[in-house]
Amino acid sequence: MTNQEILYQGAEAKIIKSLYLGYEAIVKKRVHKRYRIKEIDQLLIKSRTKEEAKVMAFARTNSVSVPLIYDVDLKNGSITFEYVKGQRVKDIFDSISTDQRKHLCFQIGSQIGLLHNAEIIHGDLTTSNMILSDDTVYFIDFGLSEISAEIESRGVDLHLLMEALESTHSTHAHFFSHVIAGYAETYQGELALVKQKIDDIVKRGRYR
Repeated sequence: MTNQEILYQGAEAKIIKSLYLGYEAIVKKRVHKRYRIKEIDQLLIKSRTKEEAKVMAFARTNSVSVPLIYDVDLKNGSITFEYVKGQRVKDIFDSISTDQRKHLCFQIGSQIGLLHNAEIIHGDLTTSNMILSDDTVYFIDFGLSEISAEIESRGVDLHLLMEALESTHSTHAHFFSHVIAGYAETYQGELALVKQKIDDIVKRGRYR
């Protein structure tokens, strides 16, 4: 890999734009933690890299739009995947038209429904972790993802997105209803149970 450019440096990982066999690519490389015992740190990085790659691949086989994985390096804690050309949903959400926003939210909800059908919980559903490319919403950053059949987990996943809209896109937070509409279109479980769980989580937050 050559021509590397660090796009983002976080506490958990570096996001690097690079080339892989001539293709534009993104490398997500987990950061070593000096405060952890070296052997434990290596095991954690290896395990988390493996799990994230597995979930991304599993999501893709279940028709969820995620970047194609090119390579997984467990020793160095890195995943190399295709560079999706597009815009972060966070950067465009407030500036697009009402109809475009409705359509976008419906797409997001549809994708979440497909995730949850496969018992995949993203764990960090924010508009920062979505890319709009050629009218397709791609989900990225599965670092906090897990496999769970629990209604609670589905509710928490959606509630996180609801909170993200309220905090980052407060003027348009009500468009979450279109996310739920899209979710209802693809989700194969009991929608009423998921909606009730979201309501329960909201109530718990009010009475803390």
